[in-house]
Amino acid sequence: MTKEEIKQLSTKDLQDKLAEMVKDYAQLKANHSVSPLDNPSQITKDRKMIARVKTELRWREINNK
Repeated sequence: MTKEEIKQLSTKDLQDKLAEMVKDYAQLKANHSVSPLDNPSQITKDRKMIARVKTELRWREINNK
């Protein structure tokens, strides 16, 4: 998902997507602690994508006041 795609989604969709992403990220971290992942850089990519979505949600919150 790119920044442009994030900006096009509604706030409700972003919140739902964020909840799903956090759940998947936690599962990925748990799997990695048990056995190494084929691509450990995926953890970093997921964490950054979560930050992007949170940033967009916060930006919308500030600008709607």
